[in-house]
Amino acid sequence: MARMHARRRGTSGSVSPLRTEAPEWSNKDTAEIEKIIIDLRKDGMSSAQIGLVLRDKYCVPSIKLATGKRMEQILAENGLGSEIPEDLRNLIVKALGMRKHIAENKKDVHNKRQLHLTEAKVRRLGKYYVKSGKMPQGWAYKPETAEFLLSR
Repeated sequence: MARMHARRRGTSGSVSPLRTEAPEWSNKDTAEIEKIIIDLRKDGMSSAQIGLVLRDKYCVPSIKLATGKRMEQILAENGLGSEIPEDLRNLIVKALGMRKHIAENKKDVHNKRQLHLTEAKVRRLGKYYVKSGKMPQGWAYKPETAEFLLSR
């Protein structure tokens, strides 16, 4: 697979073995894991941060194997799901930071180029989420309204 905005190949990596059940040393208490996920989300952690805490502190290598559900499903069932998927949100935050930098440093052509590439990724990912039904029909990224979009 090639990189999105470069003319070179991506780096290959090993694929983790397909597991059908959680290891015997892991925490398998479904109710406790769901409670921890809900508490950590209420404390303001993102999904990625919750996954790291569960792995490092609570011996849960895979939420799906331990509970039978994905983290997004658990959060949505408890009314804590976000309107914008986390990867799209992170790209929008990155683009907003670049816009702020470019407003102060108008001659920074390298960051202007990087901003164009980042916003292209945002639009591309937004189209995917609209097609898959995770985002509302007609959603489009607009830099002027992006900060308002994230504050909700």
